[in-house]
Amino acid sequence: MKKALVCGAGGFIGGHLVKKLKREGYWVRGVDIKEHEFAPSAADTFEVLDLREEENCRRALTVDGGPFDEVYQLAADMGGMGFIHSAECEIMHNSALINIHMVHNASAMQVPRYFFSSSVCVYRDMQPGEPEMTEAEAIPAHPDNEYGWEKLYAERMALAYERNRGMQVRIARFQNCYGPEGTWTGGREKAPAAMCRKVAAAPEGGTVEVWGDGTAIRSYTYVDDMVDGIFMLMHSDLHGAVNIGCPQYVSVKELVDTVAEVAGKTVKVKYVEGPVGVQSRNFSNERIYSIGWKPRVYLEDGIARTYPWVAEQVQRAQAGS
Repeated sequence: MKKALVCGAGGFIGGHLVKKLKREGYWVRGVDIKEHEFAPSAADTFEVLDLREEENCRRALTVDGGPFDEVYQLAADMGGMGFIHSAECEIMHNSALINIHMVHNASAMQVPRYFFSSSVCVYRDMQPGEPEMTEAEAIPAHPDNEYGWEKLYAERMALAYERNRGMQVRIARFQNCYGPEGTWTGGREKAPAAMCRKVAAAPEGGTVEVWGDGTAIRSYTYVDDMVDGIFMLMHSDLHGAVNIGCPQYVSVKELVDTVAEVAGKTVKVKYVEGPVGVQSRNFSNERIYSIGWKPRVYLEDGIARTYPWVAEQVQRAQAGS
């Protein structure tokens, strides 16, 4: 039985990744600074550890019978656009410490295969309709935010350890990911969860506030597709960064319209000032396609699976207030 360590297992994608690995027959240790907020972890063991501390990284990596077969490093200080633009110092400091300690100690403890979760935030601002960028075109670099800059540095560091220490490294650049059992309120939630929350909380014919003017273009990847891509990439021969994302590009207005349609509600939209981020990111998924991965869930279907879960959380919160 293979042994896997998932760092960030208390988070949204990490929690779903643990379930995927268990379905594949792994023994899994989950580690995070907090337990999963919405569902008990499926991991065989779960440890609450602050991975900014090097000693805790070594503790997480220590397992009976030799090193872990695979380490999945998803732990990061992150959130939605509001958090990314308001917590630059925390993001740079906390995530950098985690990544420095984890890759160094995984290599020192002879972990054969190491996965790092990067982000499409490494790419520059683009205009809708620009030719898709390949992974190599992230350099020369001009990310829109410090979260992207930290991810680029962590990518370079992981690849340096691969070149010099022999550990096999796989790097995925995630698109916006959504689905049930993710953060849906409090400022760290991503746009699909935020829109689901706002529509669920609004009365029929009510008004929801949206940052910007609704024209920003995004692509959203359903969490089941994302964890399938992570697993396939980890076991592939693809070196260097690899985009994982859905090729369906939609405006923020189209996202709101989709949520309202799934909810069966008519809502008005009030556009307000707020951190929007880039106007668009258009990037190629050809590398991940080359190993047989393709997204199976597109936005309407994914929101249909996500909205009921968020609406239930909203109802519980309202009942408890």
